[in-house]
Amino acid sequence: MIPGDLPPRVPRVPHGGPDATRFSGLDFSVNANPYGPNPLLVQALRDADHAAYPDPAYTEVRSRLGTWHGLDAAHVALATGASELLHRLARAYLPPGSTLLSLHVPFGELARAAALGRATVVTVPECPATLPTGTRLVYVGYPHNPTGHAPTPDQLRVLADTCAASGALLVVDEAYAPFAALPTPPRHPAVVRVLSPGKAHGLVGARPAYALADPEVVDTLDNLAPAWHVPAGTAAVLAALPQGASFLAQTLPRVAQHAAALAADLAGLGRVEHHATPYMTLRVPNAARVCAELLSRGLRVRDCASYGLPDTLRIGTRLPGENATLVRALRELLGTRGRHG
Repeated sequence: MIPGDLPPRVPRVPHGGPDATRFSGLDFSVNANPYGPNPLLVQALRDADHAAYPDPAYTEVRSRLGTWHGLDAAHVALATGASELLHRLARAYLPPGSTLLSLHVPFGELARAAALGRATVVTVPECPATLPTGTRLVYVGYPHNPTGHAPTPDQLRVLADTCAASGALLVVDEAYAPFAALPTPPRHPAVVRVLSPGKAHGLVGARPAYALADPEVVDTLDNLAPAWHVPAGTAAVLAALPQGASFLAQTLPRVAQHAAALAADLAGLGRVEHHATPYMTLRVPNAARVCAELLSRGLRVRDCASYGLPDTLRIGTRLPGENATLVRALRELLGTRGRHG
């Protein structure tokens, strides 16, 4: 391969969570269930056979997940993290010069994958009636991160029909759907549902993820995966998801209560946007400076500049006492300055 054929150098996208600084304070930059990890899934992880290669076809895991969703195994693609699925979708369906259309700013990993393939990213504020020429993937956060906005199932169905008529796929990212209790997206041959249950189960380190899609799409995604691409432990977590659902019923209502209380406490400091997700946004003057000042106090929040919102913080919900610590720090830093944000 000559140098000109190599993918472009694209910087890594910023994310919440730990980095090279080995931060050890209270982290509000990630959006995971603070009551996790789900003990049943942790046990499945521990009980997995880590000494042997997993089944390369992951037959039992696909079957269990498919049955759980009322589908056969041919509709299930497995992955280690939603990011891996999104990169494979971009490799398969975004040739150079094509377009990724996103409802609001897309998840950074998908935008980076599009850039690596020399595709163009176009962002729109609402579900489009038509697609730009060359659109091959349409991305919807369901709900969107960080705004929390989500289209209705009827809007998704219409958009899926629009995609099918244009030869595009509709990617519905359900990373935070369990928190917001959103309805199941419509079943449609143009829809690719991307699920990353580690967030709702408080087990993001295991990186469980899967897609539900038309068998032809699943075959395409499988073709781009290396052998044994899902470790035995992660595969065991995925297989145990149907039995682990009671944890969500017990904890997610409490997380919703904590999030609503946190949003109310932050409302006196600036404009808050919250739509039943575990995260919310807060408008503040000079968000980057506020992030840095909070970090010096052992508190991490997410600067939303990479989403095109340089005056906005994204704040994930933790337990009530921890949330109160953040609110006190923000009141000390912002005082009345934030009220006009």
